[in-house]
This record gives sequence, structure tokens and C-alpha cells, in this order.
Amino acid sequence: MVWLTLWYSHRSLLQPNSFCDSEENSLLTGKGSNPAALLRRQRCTHGCDLLSASVVRSPCSAHRAEQGKGTASCRTPGRAPYRPAAWPPGPGGCSSLRRSRPGGEVPLLCACPAPPPAPSPGARASRACLHRQALFELGLLCRGLAVFRAPPGSHRRGLCERHRSPPAMDGDMVEIDGGIMEGGGQILRVSTALSCLLGLPLRVRRIRAGRSQPGLRPQHLSGLEIVRDLCDGKLNGGEIGSTEITFTPGKIKGGTHIADTKTAGSVCLLMQVAMPCVLFAASPSELHLKGGTNAEMAPQIDYTVMVFKPIVEKFNFTFNCDIKRRGYYPQGGGEVVVQMSPVKELSPINLTERGTVTKIYGRAFVAGALPIKLAKDMSAAAVRCIRREIRDLYINIHPVREPDDQAVGTGSGIIIVAETSTGCLLAGSSLGKRGKNSDKVGIEAAERLLQNLKHGGTVDDSLQDQLIIFMALAKGVSRVKSGPITLHTQTAIHFAEQLTKAKFTVTKSEEEDPSNDTYIIECQGMGMINPNL
Repeated sequence: MVWLTLWYSHRSLLQPNSFCDSEENSLLTGKGSNPAALLRRQRCTHGCDLLSASVVRSPCSAHRAEQGKGTASCRTPGRAPYRPAAWPPGPGGCSSLRRSRPGGEVPLLCACPAPPPAPSPGARASRACLHRQALFELGLLCRGLAVFRAPPGSHRRGLCERHRSPPAMDGDMVEIDGGIMEGGGQILRVSTALSCLLGLPLRVRRIRAGRSQPGLRPQHLSGLEIVRDLCDGKLNGGEIGSTEITFTPGKIKGGTHIADTKTAGSVCLLMQVAMPCVLFAASPSELHLKGGTNAEMAPQIDYTVMVFKPIVEKFNFTFNCDIKRRGYYPQGGGEVVVQMSPVKELSPINLTERGTVTKIYGRAFVAGALPIKLAKDMSAAAVRCIRREIRDLYINIHPVREPDDQAVGTGSGIIIVAETSTGCLLAGSSLGKRGKNSDKVGIEAAERLLQNLKHGGTVDDSLQDQLIIFMALAKGVSRVKSGPITLHTQTAIHFAEQLTKAKFTVTKSEEEDPSNDTYIIECQGMGMINPNL
């Protein structure tokens, strides 16, 4: 299945040298500044223009590719198979965009008719948006090129008015394509939470189309059900494996709400979808979230407590997170109780000053049948790795064995947090699994922490996307300095802008060493007001 929904015609989208006449999209010259060079172009003998990108899983309906063989078959009547002739990428090409997915696919996206002649180098660097929406939809954000909105006359590079589209509407229902960009569960979490808050009926199609197993998994269904329950909404299509749902929200209410994945699905992801909603309830809420507390492809509960909680509370709300029981893959069985009171409105945040690192601490844990020695080995390996870069700080990573009555199953892992003089918290974490050396687990966490410290931002790559929905809801301008913008963050921004009146800009930070890959995420929040208070 093609992983992309195009908002305008193939011809205008895929002619890589089509220029936009918008004055606000001044494309600066210099290495890496030409978005056209980000895509590797191919052309067949029939004059069709093919764009090769690893995120596209198959060609369009006009052509079929014989994957792995470098050939393609034209389905146009009377035409024989042809072999595409590769064009080399431009000087600004980004190597990450040419990375193949596992399995060695040769993904091709087709467009007819033939492309226009390539413009001169001078014209290529002139005013152009180059249909950046296509690149944005593909999630192809090249370093140094922030594909976001920019005000007229700004040097910030972004989408022009021509390509800024509101969400599609079917009657009074907002239509969301769940397969674009990140193509996973985050689209569902952001869109349903905002639907609940804003009273917008919602239809999400192609749910998790970018994943190897598309459709709802237990943790996604549990997230939908808790949002439905806390606002007395209506949910259609809420079944495991479903690729389309409709959701009609009601009035948000406080009280006790329960979500149980019945698997090792992350309780932290359940918290992400429910927390923004109960902030604008009429009374205090208590969320009982059951599933995995330390799961792959999701924040660990330790990260939520040690990093997410103190930072997100800067939006002027507080919550309590009580870990009743830890649950690990594959059994799950963990339980976390979150208590919070509603607020009238959220305050903006300003996280632009990193400061200096003053503390490094963490915990290495084992549970179930695993010995405490593994936790000690993880801790020692992590300390050795960090010491190569940071020599003047005491590093306190505490090895622990979880009590048997407070953990279900067998698991291990580590989280390391760096605290700065300005109150910033950045972390690195890793989980153990069968056959994975405990030293490697500790080193992975340490290297991830060092990577997050290297870019000079005030938040790490796990916190970036989690702050977006709160920035969109807050009243006023929020600013956050971060490292490279992740695809999850791009996705959260895209849907937050579509569903709210919030406006985001992302610009390269010019205050630091130019070699630092640091950006400023700025948001003019919509100023959500709790109508119940």
C-alpha cells in the first residue's frame, strides 16, 4: 500500500522543479538548501518521472515495480516493460532519504507525463516552495531545512498559502488520513484527544498504514475507549485490526476512568491520549491505566515520572503518578494510577536556555527471575561510557531489583537523567531482552543521553513530540529549543495545526555553534479555555 495521500495532482506534486510564486517562501542558496535534491529521481523510457523514496512502499496504479531487480513494468496498454535510468542525486541530497527498508524493496512513486527540462542552477535556487507539502507528507525533513509555516517576509522556510490545507470535511466530520507522515498510533492519539477537547466529530482512515501490522492494536483501542468513556462519546469501528474509526465526542467529565490493554501495550501512551482531555474536565480525575510500564517503542514509566512530569507541569498544572505494579513484555499486567485536577487554561512555556549539566543520575532495574548483578552491570557500563565525555561530575545510577509483589513478569532496563542549571532534564534509556548483553543495555542508554546533550537543546528526542499538544492548547507563545526535529514531532505539529488554531514555526537556532543541529520550536497557542470552570 502506498504510504502517502497526495493533496493535489500527481503532475504538480512530482515535477521536482515546479516553482511556486509565493513571496514568503524564499529558498536560500547553499548546500542542502534545495528540496528537489532530497529525492532521488528516475525516469523511464516512456517519459514517466519516478521519484524514489524509502517511505513509499509501492508505485502508483499506473506502474508496478519488480522489487529488488531494478526494473518496472508499465501497465499502459501496448507498452512493453522498461528499465528506469537512475539520475544521480543533487549536491544537497540527504543520505537518510536513500536508505532502504528491511527486505531490500525498490519503492517507486510514479507520475506522468514527462518532467519539464531541469532549470539552470541559478533558477533552482530562486524563490520556490517546490511543493514542500509533498516532502512534509513523506516525513522527509532534511537537516537545515525546516518544513513548516513561516510568516510573510520571514527567512524561515515553510509552506506557502497555496499548499496550506485545512482538514478535509465530510459534512460536519473531520477526515484524518492515519497513514501519512509517522503513519502510526501518534496520529490517532493526537487527533482523538483534540477531537474530544474541541467537540469535533472525527473519522480516521488508513489507521497505522505505515506499520507492518496496520490497524488498531490493543493499546490503541484502549486509548480510544478511555477517551470515549471520559466524554460519553460514540466510537464506531473500535475493533482490533480496524483501519477506520469514527468518533463523536460528548462533554468531558471527571471521575474514575479505567483503560486496560490486556497486553504489554504501554500505559504511558494511554496517558498521552487521556491527560490533555481530563485537564479540561469539570472535576478531578483518576485514571487507572493497565498494561506495560516498561515497553519498547514507548517512553518508560520511569521516564514519565523523572522527566516528562516535571517539565510538562511548567504549563501550570500538576498530577500525581503512582506506580502500583510494573508490567513487562510479553505479559504486561502493570498498573499506574494518575490523579489530576482540571485547569482553566494552560500557560505557555519558554525552554530555550540549556545551562550547564549539574547532575547525572538514574536507575538500573531488574525484575522477576533476573539477578541484581545484571542491574549492577548495566549501571557500571553506563558510567564508564559517560566518563569518556564527562569527567567532572559524580554519576549516580542506582541498581535495584523490583519487589516480586510489585512487578509482573521478567524484565530489565536502565534510565539515565542529566539535570542542568536551568532545570532542563534530558535522558537516555534502554531495555534488556533475551540474548542482549547487560553491558550493551547500559551503553545504549548512556550513548543516547550523550547524543541528547550534544545538540545543545533543552529537551531530548523523547520529550519533543509529547509537548506539542500542550503548546497548541496553551494561551500565548511557547518556545522550546531542541535537537533535530523527529518525525513524531513533525506529525504532532501537522495535526495540531490542522485541528486547532495554533500556529507553529520551526527555525534553525542561530545562537549556538553553527555545527550544532539545534532548532527553535515556537507555537502561538490557541488559548483553550475550560468551559466548566
